Amino acid sequence: MKEIDARGLACPKPVVLTKKAMTENDEILTIVDNKTASENVAKLARKLKAEVSVVEEAADYFKILIKNNGQNKLENSTNKSATAKSTEKAKVYLIASDKLGEGEPELGEILIKGFLSTLLDIKPLPQKIIFLNSGVKLAVLEADLKKVLEDLETAGVEILICGTCLDYYGLSDQVEIGEVSNMYEIVDSINSGDYIRV
Repeated sequence: MKEIDARGLACPKPVVLTKKAMTENDEILTIVDNKTASENVAKLARKLKAEVSVVEEAADYFKILIKNNGQNKLENSTNKSATAKSTEKAKVYLIASDKLGEGEPELGEILIKGFLSTLLDIKPLPQKIIFLNSGVKLAVLEADLKKVLEDLETAGVEILICGTCLDYYGLSDQVEIGEVSNMYEIVDSINSGDYIRV
């Protein structure tokens, strides 16, 4: 049995780790420290047609036992093969803010970091991620996103950062990851890709 201790990990990491484990193991025990995380992990497992049992040991200690009978291991190898053959247009993500959604700014900051971190775990990977307006701050100032963006770049994802925006925020000399871009390249990328604004 594969055991995953996901206590202290922010959303969506417990789900991502569990999904990965389900492609390699018939039984998984995921431990989380809050009800929302336990519900999210259980929902994923049920969606993948696995047997799920949730035990609440304490208010901050949940065990989710998953039995998938090997079904998801087979589906994973099939999906890999289908992804390799896919000719679907790669996605171009436009990150136009240092927050995700409207409402509480602190929550928006947490959500955008979770969103970007999750891009590493989806298939196919994005073709490009474009940062503009206050979104450039994420690509330049957020130390905890540096490794995520480096890994995405290493995996072949183009990281484009608006040069005008960098100048506006006084960040032009702090770029370490990605390429400084211009509006022509940004518009051309959006026009020629399957564009999603975040």
